[in-house]
Order: sequence, then structure tokens, then C-alpha cells
Amino acid sequence: MRKLLMAASAALLMANSFAQTATQIKYLSGTDNKNTVAWDFYCTGGRNSGKWTTIQVPAHWEQQGFGAYNYGRDYKTYGKNFRFADEQGLYKHKFTVPAAWKGKEVFIVFEGSMTDTEVKINGKSAGDKHQGAFYEFKYNITDLLKYGQENLLEATVSKMSSDNSVNNAERLADYWVFGGIFRPVYLKVVPKQHIDHTSIDAKADGSFAMNVFVDNILQKGEVLAEIWDAANKLVASAKLPVNVKDSVVKLTAKVANPLQWTAETPNLYKVNVSFLIGGIRVHRVSDKFGFRTIEIRKGDGIYLNGTKIKMKGVNRHVWWPETGRAVNPEIDLMDVKLIKEMNMNAVRCSHYPPDKNFLNLCDSLGLYVLDELAGWQKAYSTKAGEKLVKEMVIRDANHPSIFFWSNGNEGGHNFALDDDYGQYDLSNRPVIHAHHRPGNAFNGIDCNHYEDYYSTQKLVADTNIYMPTEFLHSQDDGGAGAALNDFWELHWNAKKGAGGFLWALVDEGIVRTDLNNIIDVNGLNAPDGIVGPHREKEGSFNAIREIYAPVKIWMKDLASNFNGTIPVENRYHFTNLNQCTFHWALVNYRKPGDLFTGYDVMKSGQLTSPSIAPCGEKGNLQINLPDDWKGYDALVLSAFDPAKNLIYKWTWNVKDNAGLLNDIVSMKDTAATTITENDSLVTLRGGEVSIMISKKDGQLAGVRNAASDPLSFGKGPVLVSGTATATGVKTYKEGDAQVAEVAYTGNMKWAKWKIYPSGWTQLDYEYELNGNYQFAGISFNYPENFVLGAKWLGKGPYRVWKNRLQGVTNNVWQNVYNNTQTGSAPWIFPEFKGYYGDITWMELNTVEGKFCVASPDTGLFVRLFDFYGLSGVRPHPELPVGNLSFLDRIPPIGTKLALNISYNTSALGPQSEPNKLNGTFKRTLYFYFGLPKPSGENKQFVMPKVNDLF
Repeated sequence: MRKLLMAASAALLMANSFAQTATQIKYLSGTDNKNTVAWDFYCTGGRNSGKWTTIQVPAHWEQQGFGAYNYGRDYKTYGKNFRFADEQGLYKHKFTVPAAWKGKEVFIVFEGSMTDTEVKINGKSAGDKHQGAFYEFKYNITDLLKYGQENLLEATVSKMSSDNSVNNAERLADYWVFGGIFRPVYLKVVPKQHIDHTSIDAKADGSFAMNVFVDNILQKGEVLAEIWDAANKLVASAKLPVNVKDSVVKLTAKVANPLQWTAETPNLYKVNVSFLIGGIRVHRVSDKFGFRTIEIRKGDGIYLNGTKIKMKGVNRHVWWPETGRAVNPEIDLMDVKLIKEMNMNAVRCSHYPPDKNFLNLCDSLGLYVLDELAGWQKAYSTKAGEKLVKEMVIRDANHPSIFFWSNGNEGGHNFALDDDYGQYDLSNRPVIHAHHRPGNAFNGIDCNHYEDYYSTQKLVADTNIYMPTEFLHSQDDGGAGAALNDFWELHWNAKKGAGGFLWALVDEGIVRTDLNNIIDVNGLNAPDGIVGPHREKEGSFNAIREIYAPVKIWMKDLASNFNGTIPVENRYHFTNLNQCTFHWALVNYRKPGDLFTGYDVMKSGQLTSPSIAPCGEKGNLQINLPDDWKGYDALVLSAFDPAKNLIYKWTWNVKDNAGLLNDIVSMKDTAATTITENDSLVTLRGGEVSIMISKKDGQLAGVRNAASDPLSFGKGPVLVSGTATATGVKTYKEGDAQVAEVAYTGNMKWAKWKIYPSGWTQLDYEYELNGNYQFAGISFNYPENFVLGAKWLGKGPYRVWKNRLQGVTNNVWQNVYNNTQTGSAPWIFPEFKGYYGDITWMELNTVEGKFCVASPDTGLFVRLFDFYGLSGVRPHPELPVGNLSFLDRIPPIGTKLALNISYNTSALGPQSEPNKLNGTFKRTLYFYFGLPKPSGENKQFVMPKVNDLF
């Protein structure tokens, strides 16, 4: 017992020693945008100016009701009449420090303040004015403090810098610009003799080196580094002497067989670094790091730990609508998880270094990071930039997630700063230039922005590695997932294709406190995201998820001789597919009359995960299907990564459309069919349904269900491409059905309306097209303002484009009408209006009742009403005539740049080119105008089965 007590006392003494020698932090502000502290505040201009009041810190003062708003490109909007809001914010805050701090070194640290910041403590200057908004800076205020008493902090923050190069680099930019102390402020307390910071170089082979920067060394001592693994086991240590007035000590060690850091295996270690005098710990700091080796092999590719990797990346602004660039750990975590959910592995911190918590999450969850010095098309001066590079690199150097330092954006490169990064980064990461003009490759990597598919083909065959740091601009519903499949396949298969970074993750919509709290995206400038301001997922989100899935499955349909074998390609860089898990299910879809959407899981199981090596190796998944598997509607396959996160879920129909409609479309009934004619109309009646065909143009002139109001569906079929002129209508009986057949001249050959005793109506038609067309098929009209919603069996829940067919799966989906224009308020997703793919049946719910359309033929697209893909004077791409279309082909969508005549949609790749048509198209559509009578299994509702896997 005595030994146990002695051991416990020793452990407690050591713990107290650690606590007493560790750096102490005292926050003067809040820690994030959710946890703030009120400071005294005076704004010199704009709203609520000219008086002392209070403000929450950290925050932008615009979001607290002060000053005026500016988007960085306002000078383009307002021209000669433009002027930046140039107010200053005067901050005051009283705080106390304990008397016990006397004899220690005390620093005041600002993690981010826009843009010039002057600091006083108790009326005396803390140091030179800091210039630059996104960088952590500090002042030694040891001699300015009153210990054991109240102290006064005063900070004057100028929105516009007195250094024009800082304004050019940060504020004349394509993003919102704000003012204020928007990241935390705190006191950092260390012993007189202390460790200031460290810089680590930890290689994949276990080699460890560290520069330990010490300050104010007055006695000879030692620096001790102890390396601990994730299980808190000491795996290596190193110790070196420190002499008086030393400023840096370099330690080296070796860890045997380290767990390497990659985005797929984010293995982290911890190093505790202590400054000792006479064996007594004086100061201790801790850093997390990872063992990995980054190489640029010029003319070849980017290598991590000896394996070539390709970037599946996105650009990210630090953003939240209510608080701008003041965020919190939950927002950071949300963004990292969203990026990884899209099966991405990389993020570019555009166009400034982020809050450090985001980088911690990239380390621990696994993302490759491009950390960027601000400089949006114009660069910092050397004098200003040298300080900011130092601040950025010293803060961020030990993050294993950071792969590159980016020295500015699109011409915002001061070449004199290129060699500064290595002065503070012991691992000497590569420096790149994120540029928008060809011929600016740096360090063997060409990062040119917004090349089209065909120019990209030339670049990946050229001398340099090609890694665009911006491509497929995602304004509105364009870009991002649209055309990405062609670009990704090109990069994946090209030796010097290194992947790239989509523009951008988030629509930068700010809550305008001066405009009744509307969310403002500044017109066409800021709705550039794959997700909305509050992270609402757009259609491209799931398309990217499928395209970038490391488990690559190309199978589109189940072949007639399908035996459960599914070819698969492993596009992980480091993970064997035997580390993943796979589940299958046979399902039956819900019917139009059912209360619920989705499907019922009838049988399910888990596959044996095959051993398929990473980096493109191919093999097969094998499902042991039951003998009766063809009796079910669909087969579902789900893939999960080693951490049990869903990679993607694929659904293939087992039955053809005719089989899926067997219990829905019913032709037979005891009712009779009739046909009547007058000078202008042919009327077909079956059961309770009547349809009227115009003899003049062959179009549907009216429909009615005796049990409900007339439906305003009609004015079709109209051929959406080509010409069609009706030349006559003939009528006849076919079995127990009545038929009206319309003859045409032009591209439409014929159309035949047939009504059955059940009231179901069949439309058969044929047309011929030869040439390039945006769309092909037929249209009708229905008043959009009458529509309440839609329910369908087909691909969903999002709309599709010719070059964005990924990210949607077969199921029964439902959507309530909304008028969302992607990129604008309200951010309601999925959008209701658009093109929907592989429709088997669709039921529209309207104020006039319900009506249903179905097709026994595959490949049907349904277009729902008028909508904008990209903002412009007219809908872009161009829409078909009518507003309710049944199509065999749909158009691709471009990007913001595709509206420029020199950069057209077809240049984005094969899937973005117009439809090349040569031949005839035949299709059958079934309609029921009203609520269809149930048939077969549809007569009763079946409660869905619960299955945790799906």
C-alpha cells in the first residue's frame, strides 16, 4: 500500500509539474462565433457610428449592426462612383491578470483582425501596427501589465489598410470583405525562459527532425523531445543541450515502422518538447504531427510516401451566413465531413489561411491541404508579405495535412516571397502558384485555372504536372459535378494529370443586417458553391460523390445473363478493398398509391470483400443471389469504407419497365370505350376519363375525369426539335380500345392516342432527327402555378443534365413544389423544376387533382417546367417549347464561363457536346388523368420493412 501511495504521489507531482510548466491561455474574447464576449466599441462611420456602445468579439462589426457592407469587386459594379467603406472600429476591454504571473512572459495574441490593427495596453503601444487580416500575430506585453490589478486593452482596427498592397491583395477581391476582430484574442503566458515554437519534419520512414525555437535563454539547459503514438506509448525521444542565448536547437530521432499519415490513414503522433534546467522541467509544449513524405517528381506526378496521388479537391472559403468569416469548430467539422462525404481527399484554403481548428480536423480526419497566402490577382509588397508569410508558416508548419504553400492567387504572386516559406518550414514543402494564365508553371506544377477539357488533354501531355487549383466553376447549377466525369477520367488516366480543385464548396451568402436579414450573394459574384450558405446540398454534391468514389463501378444495367458478378476498380491510393465492407439487398419499390416513398427490403446480405489492391487494380464483387432474385424489382449495393462510412449506393432495376408497371398500369375494365367527333375535335372516352384531340393541329385539347375537375393538361405533343405539321386525324377501334391517329409532315412521323376501358390512355409516337440537337422528344403544357408536387419511380432525388447523370439512383422519390433557382434564396433542395432521368412512372399532384404518366420504354427524361440552370437574360441552357416535356435526350450544362462566347459548353468534354442524332425514335407513354384505380398489389398498403443497412 505504501508503494502504491508513493507511486500515486509521484504521478500527481509529475502531473502538477506538467500543468505548471505548460503554456497558459486566458481568453479575453470569446472562443468562436457561438461563444463571444462583449467589449466596448466605437465605429467611426456608417450604421451606429459616432457613439460608444458594445460589440461581441470575435465578430465582424457589419454583422453586429455597424458600418457598411462591401463586396471586394464593388469597384467593378459602381465604377467611378465606387468607394470602399473605410470606417474604423475602436475597441476597449478591461481585464485582470493574477499577481502570480509576475516574472513570466505574457503575450497578447490576435488570431485574425481585419485589416490594420493597433494595440495599446494601459495607454501604451504594444508594438507596430499589424497589417493583414487573416494571420495570427502577437505582442509581448509583459512590461505593460499591472499584475494583480485591472488592465485596459485598446485596439484600433482599420477596415482599409494604410498599405495599398495589403488592400490590393486582400480587399479588391472576388469575395465579401468585412471589418473587425473576427477570430479569438487571448493572453499566452510562458516562463521567462521558454520554447517559442517548433517546426517538424517527419518522414515516412520514421526519420524525425525538429527545430525547437527557444527564447530568452539565460541558463544552460537541455531540450527533450518525447514522441508518443496514438495509444499513448513512448516510441522515441531525443535530447540536446541548450546554451545561453541560443535561439534554435535541432533534434533528430527515429521511429521504427511508423504508421504513416495519408488522407486515407490519418495516423497522428504527439511530441512533447520540454526545456529543462538541471533536469527540472521549465517549459513544455506539445504538437501533433504525422509521418509522411511529399515529393514532386517533375514530369511525372505528386507522390506521398512513394505512391503517386491525385487530388480530388475543392476550394473552401471560411464562411457562415450569419457571421461571415467568424466560425466555430462545429462549422469546421461540418465542412470537413461534407468534403469527405463527396469522396474528396483535398481542400484548397482559398484565398487565405483558415482558422487553425480547420487544419486540426484535416489532420485528424484526413484531407490534403493547400494553404494559401492571400493575394487575389494582386500581391503583397515584399515588406508586407515577408511578415505575413512568416506568421502563416510558423502557425501552420506542423500540420501533416498541408501539402503545399500557395504563394497567392491568379497573378497575386510576389516572386520575392517564394523562398521565404522554407525559412520557417523545416520540411520545406513545395511552393506553388495558383494562377489563371498558361505558361506560369512553378516547381514543376502547372496550376492554370479553368482550362477546358480539350486544352487539359494537351496540358497533361505536356512537360509539367497539371493540377488546376480552380476548375469547373460552380455558379448556380453549372460546373462542379457537371462535366466532372470527363475531367476526372482524363486526370486519372494521364501520367501527369494530378487532379484538381473545384470552385467552390459554399455559396457565400451573407445575412445582411442592413437589409432585413436577407441572404445576399451579391448577384452573380458569390453563388459559386456545391452547397448553399447553410450547407444545403445541390445536385452536384451527389454527382461528385459518385464520380470520385474510390470504389468504381461502371455497370449501368443488369445484363440478361447477370450471375451476381459486379466488376469493380479500386481507386484508393493506399487502401485495399478487403478493408471495405459491402452489403446487398433485393427490394420492391413502393407504388403510386402507397403512403410512403422508397422501397421495401425483401432480402439482404453482406459480401465477402475481395482483395483488390489500390491505384486502379480491378476485380469482381460476387453476390450469392437467391434463386428467386428475378422476382424482385431491384438490386441495391452499398459500399462502406474502413471507418464504416457510406462510400456510395448503387441501384439496378431487375425488372424492365413493363414489369415494374405490371401492377400499376391496368388496361382492362368493365366500362365501355366510346369515340365522338365534331368539326374540330375528336373525343375518346374510357371509363371515367375523356380526352379531346384537335383535328386542326393534332394536339391534346382537353382532358377530364368524371370524378374530378377538368385537368388543364394539353397543347401537345409538340416536337421539341425539328418540325411537325399535322395533316389529319383518323379514328378507329382496336380491340376494346378507341384510337385517334395523327399524321404529320416533317420530322414527326405519326402519333397515336389510344384509350382503354380502365381510363388509361396510351400515346405512341415516332420521329426522326439527323444532326446535333440540345434535346429531343415531345412537350405539353400545364399551368405551373397549379402544381403541388411530384412522385416518381426513376432516378432521383435531384435533377440531371446530359453531362451530370451521376449522383442519382433508382427509387421512388417525392418532392413538393418549390421555385428554387440554384444559388439564390430560398435554398430549397432538391430543386423541383428540371430534367429527371430514367422515369418509369411519375405522378403529378395538382390543385385539379392527380395525374400519372408512365413508359414501358427505358431512357425517358421528364422536364418539369421552366427554370434557369445558369443565370442570364434567358434560361441557360435553352429550354424546350412547352413546359412539361417527355424527352429522349436532354442538354448539357456549362459553367459561368460557358456564357462567354470564347468558352462554350461543348468544350467541357464529350459528355458536354450536343446530342448527335441519326435515326428514328419511338416511344410509348401511358397517362391516367385523375387518380388511377388501384390494381394488383397496389390495392393494399404494405408497411415498409425496417432494415438498418438501407
